[in-house]
Amino acid sequence: MNLDLSFYNWELISNFVQKGFLFSLQLTLVAMIGGILLGTVLAMMRLSSVKALQWVSAGYVNGLRSIPLLMVILWVFLLLPEGIGAERSALVTFTLFEAAYYSEIMRAGIQSIPRGQVYAGQAIGLSYGQNMRFVILPQAFRNMLPVLLTQTIILFQDTSLVYVIGAYDLFKGFETAGKTMGRPVEAYLAAAVVYFVICFALSQLVKRLQKKIAIVR
Repeated sequence: MNLDLSFYNWELISNFVQKGFLFSLQLTLVAMIGGILLGTVLAMMRLSSVKALQWVSAGYVNGLRSIPLLMVILWVFLLLPEGIGAERSALVTFTLFEAAYYSEIMRAGIQSIPRGQVYAGQAIGLSYGQNMRFVILPQAFRNMLPVLLTQTIILFQDTSLVYVIGAYDLFKGFETAGKTMGRPVEAYLAAAVVYFVICFALSQLVKRLQKKIAIVR
């Protein structure tokens, strides 16, 4: 097999790959922020003493974690009104789907805080919400930061699945460039290298962060 990557130049990358990379980045950031916010609410519902809230949260989390992401992407795209577009549909899908995973991470983080911290907050007159906001969640978030970032790396890899609804992401950019230049094999190879470099670099940053947090403790 003759591999020829010489056709890749800045013009080709800016015309086909850059747009996809920017959308993959946007999708990852939006799904991460939205997923953590919604996931935190779901985690607090799961830890609530109200049974109905526990059931709703457990049903949401267990339901989405039991369905392949590919199917969720397709279902949401088909159920949303026509005209919303593949990219917006992907933003909604990934935020809802990732919230189920971030929820379990946040729940573990909240439960890792000693009960004494809760009692101390109550002793100085903090309400449940104030206790969570000022005492529990900041500590839980710091403890869970490496795991949250690891989940975000997985999320970035999963963004390549949006090709099934025609969204223009990083993978689609390489695929389009490969088809245009008649070199699909080289295009898929280049895509794999780029995904590897980005994810490996991020995983190394997470490892360094883990060591830093361990030293602080």
